[in-house]
Amino acid sequence: MRRWPRAVKFLASGAAAAALLWLGGFVWFVHSSLSIAGDRTISTDAIVVLTGGRLRVETAIDLLGDGRAQKLFISGVNPHVDRVELLRVVGRMEHGDTSRIELGHEAENTVGNARETAEWMQQEGYRSLRLVTSWYHMRRSLIEFARAMPDTLIVAEPVFAVRAEPEPWSGWIDVALLTIGEYNKFLVALVRPGITAVWPQAAVSSRLARIASTGDRRQ
Repeated sequence: MRRWPRAVKFLASGAAAAALLWLGGFVWFVHSSLSIAGDRTISTDAIVVLTGGRLRVETAIDLLGDGRAQKLFISGVNPHVDRVELLRVVGRMEHGDTSRIELGHEAENTVGNARETAEWMQQEGYRSLRLVTSWYHMRRSLIEFARAMPDTLIVAEPVFAVRAEPEPWSGWIDVALLTIGEYNKFLVALVRPGITAVWPQAAVSSRLARIASTGDRRQ
């Protein structure tokens, strides 16, 4: 019976340490993600934007119009949407040179975005890209893209979608929950290679990929 309180103390101490470690990592994740700044002085072969978040596609199209790259690749587009319709939806019909914009319809999550983009980059013979996605999604995206294209120069272009009207409290709660969820997916992305090296890949990688990518379309 005396051993039971010791076990409880040990478990409580371990849980507290894990919580503090998670919280410290979360603070670093938010600070480092907000600190990423796009370098507009660098031109790349391509601009790649991941669909799912506010102002991502609009930002990428504006960068293409500014001459930051030769082509724009939009990854994760609904299979039923074409270039003209997409430009109309995002309000960028004035960018009439749609021949420089290509769509990827296969990706359903961040891992898929990276693989789809890697195939397109190889087909085009490109060696550098500017990655456009929301600030909270950038860290995980950089990990997956670097794994899929280790020899490619990747320039981060985070999108900070600030609303013109003040956010209600419920809006800030939604942002906090979204960021927490993205941080947890970032942690899964970090450890996935190590786990798949120990456990059978077919049984583990697919499950972890689903955990890491849940809700990507909404981000």
